[in-house]
Amino acid sequence: MTTQTWFITGASSGFGMAFARYALDRGYNVVATARSTAKLAALVEAAPQRVLAHKLDVTAPGAALAAAIARFGRIDVLINNAGYGIIGAVEETPEAELRAQLETNFFGAVAVIRAVLPQLRHQRGGAIVNVSSMGGQMSFAGAGAYSASKFALEGLSEALAPELAPFGIKVLIVEPGAFRTGFAADALRYMPMMEAYQGVMSATRDLAHAMHGTQAGDPYKAARAIERALAAQTTPLRLQLGGDAIEAVRQHGEKLLGDLAQWEAVGLDTRLDAA
Repeated sequence: MTTQTWFITGASSGFGMAFARYALDRGYNVVATARSTAKLAALVEAAPQRVLAHKLDVTAPGAALAAAIARFGRIDVLINNAGYGIIGAVEETPEAELRAQLETNFFGAVAVIRAVLPQLRHQRGGAIVNVSSMGGQMSFAGAGAYSASKFALEGLSEALAPELAPFGIKVLIVEPGAFRTGFAADALRYMPMMEAYQGVMSATRDLAHAMHGTQAGDPYKAARAIERALAAQTTPLRLQLGGDAIEAVRQHGEKLLGDLAQWEAVGLDTRLDAA
């Protein structure tokens, strides 16, 4: 059996590092990518024959993908994990910050997907795992920019799944809740607070600051859950990870269905009258 190769973006910390360590423990090859390879040295030392550490700007992934194919011959699982978050009300978030958020979290992931697709189609198989968030299903005050980037990624993924199914390529959207990573400490960008939004935004900012080191989720176990979903005969389009994500998505879905039922008559009363 051919040894699997996992190509992971944002592998220098957090989920990406945990996914890489899990793949190595499973005996797989790992292409670990990040903006800087310095933090990837320990992975290489752990399994130098099975790890390729490569610098990656997600908006220009060609060189890293070419190196991965040259080294291991194929890519079985692409995990789009690189990204960061913004905390700030919509009015507090300058357009340049909003565009930068979409550029990394959405367009960066799209660039990697588009670059890897010829290889996956040639192989007639593989999987694309797009790491979203419970904030990709719903949003919260202060998370508008971040959720916009994840909503966009999920919308693209939902179309991508039936497009790639005939080639034997799976698409999985992962929606984690709070996991014990450095995201809250290192990957959140806070927008300057406007006085008008202090009452609305204070709780969100306090929660984000207090989250680091208290999250219940184990990122290594997240990797295990992802592999189980990919190995299933019928892989789900979306996989919620963590009790908080599962409960939040359930409540969001129930609210959506409740509103649909309550306003169904109004929505249906829009047909053209008969001539």
